[in-house]
Amino acid sequence: MSDRYSEAPFLRFVDAWVLKAIGHLDDATDAYCTAMVPSLEKSFGIKGSWPDIVAKQMNFAPDLPAQILRIWAEGKARYEEGNGEPADPVQFAMIFVDRNFAQR
Repeated sequence: MSDRYSEAPFLRFVDAWVLKAIGHLDDATDAYCTAMVPSLEKSFGIKGSWPDIVAKQMNFAPDLPAQILRIWAEGKARYEEGNGEPADPVQFAMIFVDRNFAQR
């Protein structure tokens, strides 16, 4: 299986952005994304925090984090009820990104 980010490195930041929106971004990933801000600013010509750069580069609406959080909360409850196990926020983020932003 190939690395998800080998051909699309910016995807790592979009996945992290979704995880941040649902309150499940781990400290190590946040630290990595923060450390990459100078590279992101240089690559995209956008100044700001990494979440701001991702949002601007992807043309995300300001209310998108709240929408994603609602979708996560509703889907998480349905998943856990139907499967009897906790929903995986990382899997949710990857699936959400693939379904909604892969063509951007």
